[in-house]
Amino acid sequence: MELLAAGEQVLDVQPKLGARVRLPSSGTSNKNDPNDTRSVAVAVRASGTTLTEVFGVGPVIAAAVIGDVADISRFPTADRFASYNGTAPIEVSSGSRKIYRLSMRGNRRLNHAIHMAAVTQIAHKHSDGHAYYQRKLAEGKTPSEARRALKRRISNAIYARLQADAHRAATLAERAREGNRGTTLHPARPAHTPSAGSSGKPLPSPPPRYVRPHGPAPRNHSTTSPRVT
Repeated sequence: MELLAAGEQVLDVQPKLGARVRLPSSGTSNKNDPNDTRSVAVAVRASGTTLTEVFGVGPVIAAAVIGDVADISRFPTADRFASYNGTAPIEVSSGSRKIYRLSMRGNRRLNHAIHMAAVTQIAHKHSDGHAYYQRKLAEGKTPSEARRALKRRISNAIYARLQADAHRAATLAERAREGNRGTTLHPARPAHTPSAGSSGKPLPSPPPRYVRPHGPAPRNHSTTSPRVT
C-alpha cells in the first residue's frame, strides 16, 4: 500500500522469489519491515536510474542490481555481465552435438533478481517478455530453456540501462566541472567610508591667515582733557 500511495507500479510475484531479492535494512526478508520497501523505493528514485523502465524490474530489484554491480564499467561487454550474473549458459558438447546447460556460477543473488523479473514478464501476457517466451516455446524449447533465454534477454536490457545511466552521470559531472572552471572570482568591493559632509561637494577652503605688518606699533592718538588745578 505504501508503494501504491507513492505512485509506484506494483506487480504480483511468487512470495519465495520476492523474499530472495528483498533488501531490508535489517538484513532479513520480512515484508512488513517498515524500513524496507518505501525507503528502497525512495533511494532508487533519487539515484535517477532507468532500470525501473525494464518491465518487471521494480525498486527492490533495481536496488539489488545497483548494489551488486556497483560500477558497470567493470564489464566491457554484455557477455561479461551475463557471465557475472549467471545467465550465460555453459556449453556441454558431446561429439558434433552442442548442448548448453544452466550455469550455476556467478552472482546468485543477482541471478535471482533477474529470474524474478523473468517470471513477472512471463506472467503478464501484454509484456514483450511473455511474447518472447512464447516464441521460444514455439521453436521447440522446453519451459526451462525458454525461461533461461528470457533471463539472458533481461540481462542484456539491464546492461544497456546501466551503461546509459553511467554515460549520463559522466556527462553531467563533466558539465559541472566545466561550469566551475568558467567561473571567475572577482575581488570584493571596498567598504564605503562615509564623508564628513552631507553632500558630494568639496568643503570650502579655510579663510586666509592674518599676517601682522612689520615696524613700530602705531601710537595712540587719543587726546585727554587738561587737568584743572
